[in-house]
Amino acid sequence: MKRYFALIALVAFASVLHAQVTDATVCAILKDPASFNGKMVRVKGTVAVDFDQFIVKDKSCGSQINALWLSYPEGSHGKAGPMALVQVQPARNFAGSYQAVTRTHLRLEKDKAFKEFDSYLSGIHKQDLTCLGCFRAEVSATLVGRLDGVAKAGVGRDPSGKIVSIEGFGSLNAYPARLVLQSVSDVTPHEYDFSKADAVVKSQPPEAFQTLQEQTMNAVSASAMVNVHASADNAPNASVDTLQALNDLRSAAQRFGVNSEITRALERASNAIADNHGVEINYGVANEVQPKQEMLSKHASPDGVIFNCTFNTGRLQGPSLRAATLHLGEHIADVRSPQPNISLPTLFDKEYQAWVTTTLQILATGQRTLTISGGYVLWNEFWTQAERQHNLDATISDFLRQQEMLTR
Repeated sequence: MKRYFALIALVAFASVLHAQVTDATVCAILKDPASFNGKMVRVKGTVAVDFDQFIVKDKSCGSQINALWLSYPEGSHGKAGPMALVQVQPARNFAGSYQAVTRTHLRLEKDKAFKEFDSYLSGIHKQDLTCLGCFRAEVSATLVGRLDGVAKAGVGRDPSGKIVSIEGFGSLNAYPARLVLQSVSDVTPHEYDFSKADAVVKSQPPEAFQTLQEQTMNAVSASAMVNVHASADNAPNASVDTLQALNDLRSAAQRFGVNSEITRALERASNAIADNHGVEINYGVANEVQPKQEMLSKHASPDGVIFNCTFNTGRLQGPSLRAATLHLGEHIADVRSPQPNISLPTLFDKEYQAWVTTTLQILATGQRTLTISGGYVLWNEFWTQAERQHNLDATISDFLRQQEMLTR
C-alpha cells in the first residue's frame, strides 16, 4: 500500500513539474530575458553550431542578437558544440561588485531524440583545405529546459574604462539568455550547401594540399616535442600547443615586414592570448554549463578579469588551431585593450573584427582558401584585389547576419 501511495505521489509531482513548463518563443524571451530567469520553458526553434556559437535562433526578432545561447547540463558529455570559445569571468581582484548565483541543476534526457539531435549537430563537412566550424547541418526542434536570463549582458565599464560588471552567457558573455537543455523532440536536420565552397577548393593547384599537409604535420610534431619537454616552471594555465602555434605564426607573419599593418594586427591578437595573466586555456567541447566559470575566480589578473578559452583540439589541429587561437586572441584584445578611435559596441562588430584577423592569419601562413560555417568562402587566393576587398566584407557581414543571427 505504501508503494502504491508513493507511486501516486511521484506521478502527481511529475505532473506538477510538467505543468510548470512555459511555452515561449525566442523573440519573446529576448524582449525581456530577466523575466524568464529560472523558469522552465518550451521553445520551438532552429539550433545552429558553428566555430564559436551554439544557439537557438530566430531571425525575425529584430534584436542585435537574435538567438538564445544553448548549453547542456554539467556532466552531459554531448558531442555537439563550438570548436572554440572565450568567456569572461570576474577574477579574485575584480573591481566591480559580485553576487553569487544559485541555479537548479538539470538532468539531460539522453533518449533517441537527443542522440539524433546531438549527432546531426556534431557532424562535420570534410574539406581538404582549411574549414573552420564547418558543421554539416542545423536542426529544427522543440526544446525544453531552464532559461537563464539577465537584464544586460556583456562587460560593463565605469567612466574610467575599468571593467566593473560581467553578465550574460556564451561568446564574450554577450548573450542575455541561455537555454539549459533538459529534453528535445521533433528533430529535423537541414543540411548546409557546401557545393560552392567545394568547387573553390577543387580549383586549387595540387601544391596547395601538399602545403597544408606539411603545415599540419609540422605543427603536430612541434607541439608533441614541446609537450615532452614541458616543465613545472610553465605557467599553470599556459597551453603549450597554443603557444607553439603562436610562435609558428609570428615567424610566418614576418614575411610582411615587422611594421606592416598585418603583422601588427596578428601580433596584437597573439600577445593577448599568449599572456598567462588572466587567460585560462582549456581543452574540450564548450557545450556545458560551467558553474565554476560563473563564480568569482580563485585567480587574480592585472585588470580583475579572467578570459576562459576553450579549444576542441579533436576538431582543431595545425593551421586550424592557429586560426582559432588568433580569433579568440582578437576577442581578448578587443575587451582588454581596446584600440584608440575604434569602437566595437556590438557582438556583430567584435565578430567581424575577429574574422578579419582570422583571414589575415590564413594569408600570413600561405593558405589558399578559408571556408567557414554554412559553406561561406571567406578567402580565395585567386580573387582579384578588388574581389578580395568586396568579398571579404560582404561574406563576413552576410555570415554574421544569416548564420550567427547578429546585427549592428
